[in-house]
Amino acid sequence: MTNHQSTPPRLPNLNDHPLIGDANKIPVSAPTPVVSISPIVLPAPDRIVDLHVRVTAPTSGHDLPIILLSHGQGTSLYLSSLNGYAPLANFYASHGFVVIQPTHLSSKSLGLDCEMSSEAPFFWRSRVEDMKLILDELYSIEIAFPQIQGRLDHTRVVAVGHSMGGHTVSMLLGARLIDPENGDEIDLTEHRVKAGVVLAAPGDGRGGEGLGEMVQDTFLKYHSHEEMTTPALVVIGDSDEQPYLTTRGPEYHADAYYSSKGPKSLLTITGGRHGLGGVSGYDAAEAADDECPERLATVQRLTWAYLRSRLYPEDPAWSEACFILQRFPGLARAESKRA
Repeated sequence: MTNHQSTPPRLPNLNDHPLIGDANKIPVSAPTPVVSISPIVLPAPDRIVDLHVRVTAPTSGHDLPIILLSHGQGTSLYLSSLNGYAPLANFYASHGFVVIQPTHLSSKSLGLDCEMSSEAPFFWRSRVEDMKLILDELYSIEIAFPQIQGRLDHTRVVAVGHSMGGHTVSMLLGARLIDPENGDEIDLTEHRVKAGVVLAAPGDGRGGEGLGEMVQDTFLKYHSHEEMTTPALVVIGDSDEQPYLTTRGPEYHADAYYSSKGPKSLLTITGGRHGLGGVSGYDAAEAADDECPERLATVQRLTWAYLRSRLYPEDPAWSEACFILQRFPGLARAESKRA
């Protein structure tokens, strides 16, 4: 007697988390495998320690555009370093970007004594200089990572930053800051960065108006987006309430859009808190109050689409994504200005 066992049904291979919901309707290119290497150590004699970076890249393709990804300050021990932000780094790389992530001096993974530098604990200037150093050393990075050697387009560079990383990116894009130590206006604009994405970043200082007690006397008091002229997508969560940072509520994080000159776009994530669905890491305690695959996928796909269309004006990815988004107001809403 033969024992016949039925073959279990076959399911299609999934490219995304099964819980991304309506975000699946936002178009994106077909994903490809990625490869990552870390740490690549960039010598930095004027820095407290050399700069460690992670590079994540698609395994195929040439003339690949570059994303500089700046981590937030956060409370985590590892996410605020080159070991964090995998949901963004992996997604961008699987859809055609080479992603370079520095470990800024503010990272708890370095364990630096705050007395070692007057910039501690935020290291706002050093963060921006880290990104500039990466751009100066792109050829060295390629040599250290043979799989990407000769495959990068050094003329197509953009930057993405979350929270304090968003402040770093805004400075690269032209935001200004009055040095709290000597009163000088600081302009660290980096013209090699062609566009940026500013995720849940600090807003304007306004001389301390609307700032929380914990940051009332910090550099954030003297920060302004008025001169931030490089194109950018500003992403905020409409439920991002952080009393220690601001008493103005979620609108504080939209200053980079409303205060700056265009062209700019604003993406407001419905129900989003500071983690924007979990951009800093998978299953992370830091995003426990905001872990949502659908929100995360919305941020991933729309920021990717924006950067694609900024670097390749003939690519309609951003306009197509915004058109689809109108059908799903429960995900997010987008608006833009030219000036």
